[in-house]
Amino acid sequence: MAKYLVTGGQALSGAVRVSGAKNAVLPTLAAILLTPETCVLHDIPDLRDVQVMMEILRLLGVKLVVTQDETRRHLLACAGSLDTFEIRADLTRQMRSSIFLMGPLLGRLGKVRIAYPGGCAIGPRPIDLHLRGLAALGARIVERYGYIEAEAPRLRGVEIHLDFPSVGATENIMMAAVLADGVTVIRNAAKEPEIVDLQNLLNAMGARVKGAGMDAIRIEGVRRLHDATHNVIPDRIEAGTFMIAAAITQGDVLLENVIPEHVESTSAKLREAGVNVREIGECMRVTNKGRVHAVDIKTLPYPGFPTDMHPQMMALMSVCQGTSMITETVFENRFSQAEELRRMGANIKIEGRTAVISGVEMLSGATVEAADLRSGAALVLAGLVAEGQTAVEGAIHIERGYENLDGKLRGLGAIVERVE
Repeated sequence: MAKYLVTGGQALSGAVRVSGAKNAVLPTLAAILLTPETCVLHDIPDLRDVQVMMEILRLLGVKLVVTQDETRRHLLACAGSLDTFEIRADLTRQMRSSIFLMGPLLGRLGKVRIAYPGGCAIGPRPIDLHLRGLAALGARIVERYGYIEAEAPRLRGVEIHLDFPSVGATENIMMAAVLADGVTVIRNAAKEPEIVDLQNLLNAMGARVKGAGMDAIRIEGVRRLHDATHNVIPDRIEAGTFMIAAAITQGDVLLENVIPEHVESTSAKLREAGVNVREIGECMRVTNKGRVHAVDIKTLPYPGFPTDMHPQMMALMSVCQGTSMITETVFENRFSQAEELRRMGANIKIEGRTAVISGVEMLSGATVEAADLRSGAALVLAGLVAEGQTAVEGAIHIERGYENLDGKLRGLGAIVERVE
């Protein structure tokens, strides 16, 4: 398996462009199934999860053409020849986001058969909210032999209250409801920027969706959607990761293609820790010239501190001055990076859903393993500041959500190499 070799001690400096958002592009790719006409998507990141989703789309009969310019990739997609409703198990098990295909296929074809999705092992992420929402819209759902089968000749609008503001369930229900009869209202909806991005695409396709980013989303069903052009929003988690990279290496980094409001919770915590974070239009400049101060963090749904930034902040707090606490409220098994950071000399104790981190002056290079996407990013960050060389195994996990991570870090002066 591939791994990253990281030699620490370099203060990062320079500019880096943030790619299109992983958590926005995956539902966006699913949404193109809703129309037989051609859609054009800009800023498609080259990620493993995106590659898997595109392979699924091709097997469903979707025609895809990818082009590249100096800074970003573009996708021309046409689902006019959509000819099957079944998705291969070997592909769905590679990526949890394959569940997003249920809503569009139900809305367009009236049926779907899909294996239970896979993804990172960061704790239970039940799909019951997805299934309950689709069932409320009129889908008959059967679970057997490791597959989920859903059928609904015609979906009908209804009011749905989510027990938890699940991003995935909100997006799946939105996509199913745009072609349903009548009006659907999703209450206690997720508010993440990726929800707003999906609403923007759907409305560009002719849907009637209002309220994304608020507690209630209202969808008035239409009979047919049409072609659209859409720019995927920048990845706020990638942006936050590079912000922490600048902070942990005591560097000076300009992040290009950022929506500052989307990273406000990360910016606030970095400023509290003593890092200089400045907004410059659609850019962020992060500078730091000393050890950061300890801060306490509690993960929450947006606009709270994102769970996807917790592992990276743990790496930063490992070399802070003082003792900090990180409380994880979203995923119960999101501490896999703690044991690996301890191999590098970090002082971390786990008490239930809280990590107590006593900062140390220096980490030491070691061989560590990425168990999931964000923990892998945290270990690369730790390697940037560790004495000696760190080997981060399991690069495949990191590449699910970071485009050209090693190349971007080298562009900032880091000593990092990807090897097989």
